[in-house]
Amino acid sequence: MINETLSRKLIALCLVFFILTAYSMVTLAAPGPSQPRPSGSLTVNGEVTVDGARAMSGTTVFPGSTIATASGSGATISLGPLGRIELLPNSSLKLDFNETANLSQLDAGGLRLSTPTGAATSITAGSSVAVADVNQDNVFTVNLSDGNTLVATQVGRVELKSGQQAKAISAGQQGSIGGAAPGTSNALPQGTMRNNLSGGGVAWLLIAIGAAVATAIIIAANNDDDDGNDQIPISPAR
Repeated sequence: MINETLSRKLIALCLVFFILTAYSMVTLAAPGPSQPRPSGSLTVNGEVTVDGARAMSGTTVFPGSTIATASGSGATISLGPLGRIELLPNSSLKLDFNETANLSQLDAGGLRLSTPTGAATSITAGSSVAVADVNQDNVFTVNLSDGNTLVATQVGRVELKSGQQAKAISAGQQGSIGGAAPGTSNALPQGTMRNNLSGGGVAWLLIAIGAAVATAIIIAANNDDDDGNDQIPISPAR
């Protein structure tokens, strides 16, 4: 009788042990509270799309969203502690950001950014990357046109990088990588004409100059003949 009672107690204890063990394993395997997905808020002016669908003010945007503006339209993207992006007309931007950094990509057009101190901001445009100074507030524009990336800084400091090239653009300055910046001279660099006029180019240039000189001589000679024919000879008095 005593042995039977002990056996039942041992079985009960074993059951309790297994139940507690299984419960602990399920608790450990259960996922913890999910982290909120970073997001931004969109303000629309005109015709704006998010991932190809027409967007309205108040639309929530997430990392990976592509925002595009039509002609005469614009959009403002508020990213909370990361600052604000103003997308200009005829522009396309692919968002890529998290809680601490904005790593978005400008595919067409231009944008204006306002970033607070401590917000890491890096905008890819074509083959160039504009990196804002994380140690201060920044306000700057990035424009992409025909492979030319132009950055103009109003407040703060931005570094424009492309391959091995890097330019620091401080407040009140602008700089570009990839082509001639708007407003700069399009004159050929020294030595370009010499290189382009080598060989056959020089020969054709000399022929053209010779033809122009010969034409001028012929015209001058004809004018002299005409002047002589127009004069009336005066006979000497006898």
